[in-house]
Amino acid sequence: MPIILRLDRVMADRKMSLNELSEKVGVANVNLSKLKNGKVSAIRFSTLEAICNVLDCQPGDILEFKREQ
Repeated sequence: MPIILRLDRVMADRKMSLNELSEKVGVANVNLSKLKNGKVSAIRFSTLEAICNVLDCQPGDILEFKREQ
């Protein structure tokens, strides 16, 4: 998949656990875990907005497009 998820890196930079992020964002822990591990095919803008708000980051810090060669 050409979209790379960097949620784990941003969380580590902020020293935030998955449980803490889940509580603050209001999204189930299992859903954030799937997002963190790249096991999703879509994300709601409202969820992305909430994650960026809690982690004080931009969507580009979490998502990266890598062109397939």
